[in-house]
Amino acid sequence: MIFPDFANEREYLDYLETRADLPPGFRVSTGRIDFTASERPSLEPYRMDLSLIALDRPTDRFAAVFTKNAFPGAPVIIGRERLSEPELGAILINNKISNVRAATGVQDALALSTNVAERLGFSPTSVWSVSTGIIGWRLPVVEMRGAIPDLCDGLASGSSLPVAKAIMTTDSFPKVRRVDVGGGSIVAIAKGAGMIEPDMATMLVFVLTDLDISRSVLREVLPAAVSGSFNAISVDGDMSTSDMVLLASSATGPAVPASEFQEALTSLCGLLAQDVVRNGEGTGHVIEVTVSGAEGNDVARGIGKAIVNSPLVKTAVYGNDPNVGRLVSAIGDYTGSAGIALDPNAVELSIGEERVYANGAFTISRETEVRLSDYLKMTALNPRLTGYPQHQRVVKIAVDLGAGSGVATVWGSDLSDQYVHENADYRT
Repeated sequence: MIFPDFANEREYLDYLETRADLPPGFRVSTGRIDFTASERPSLEPYRMDLSLIALDRPTDRFAAVFTKNAFPGAPVIIGRERLSEPELGAILINNKISNVRAATGVQDALALSTNVAERLGFSPTSVWSVSTGIIGWRLPVVEMRGAIPDLCDGLASGSSLPVAKAIMTTDSFPKVRRVDVGGGSIVAIAKGAGMIEPDMATMLVFVLTDLDISRSVLREVLPAAVSGSFNAISVDGDMSTSDMVLLASSATGPAVPASEFQEALTSLCGLLAQDVVRNGEGTGHVIEVTVSGAEGNDVARGIGKAIVNSPLVKTAVYGNDPNVGRLVSAIGDYTGSAGIALDPNAVELSIGEERVYANGAFTISRETEVRLSDYLKMTALNPRLTGYPQHQRVVKIAVDLGAGSGVATVWGSDLSDQYVHENADYRT
């Protein structure tokens, strides 16, 4: 599903509504609470959005992938344990506070999931508590528990869009993708805008399907789909403590071959991962880097990440300045520091349709620079315009190292002053 261009937020939300129908077997609800954080210097209250995703009947068809951050949050700790449970019944989600390393974090998450389970008549271990937001603060458990009855009673089938909105933190627009497969569907929602550097990225992704796919197949195909999508993006090079991608099937629909499901899931995750970058804090350009001719795929991905994570490359792209020397410098820095053999005479480098380096030398001119600057302006987003993605154009950078068969594509964002403002003022 490729989104069209949008002129305003209303157009975007109306379009999402046509694609956001929940697969059969799922219901959702949302709610909101106000609370005063005990850790905040001021007494000004915060507002927290709550979401509940529930299956009509608990399912044994679920899989998940988690962050590799060595300081995982309570939801990640519990989620890893609950992967071995026989069933998944519901997911309680809150924004504003990520429940990471608070003294009672695990205890709080278990209490909340047990409350939901009791209300729905599910096993306590079949309910997950998932959180995103500020690291280090405690959840407002009393206020959250007070909202659980209404959340459970309000569960309804229909659109996933309310949850896509409610899970946002610094996101500027909700993210929903859908693909129809073999008489069923896969619908995915995501949040994530900063601390984006997989494995994986202050990012939560919930993938729901009615297709009849076995538990073992789901757990085989999800890591592969994540590897080429959410683990191939970066906004700011910071890996979060709270990331997860959770996939669940109600198994109420038709069965499809595993290969067909994997192809659809991989495509869906790729598009949603790009949405996360497009929605990155202060993003003015989405940068797509394809590296080929490397010694291996891991080397290709490492070089691609080095380019999209280079502050000098990011700021040049933001300024619509085709400073191609920064690209070569980033490639050389990464390969030289990693001890990877590189022949500068074999490397070719292109931006858009323009070749800017070949045969050991730059191939640029005044005319080239003008065309490249126009290209960067054409692919630019307004980092201060929130509510919807203006378009899906990307800055395409291609690198051929001429040294092997390894290939990878990664996506990243530029670096604007808006990113600095958002993160400087995040808690205050």
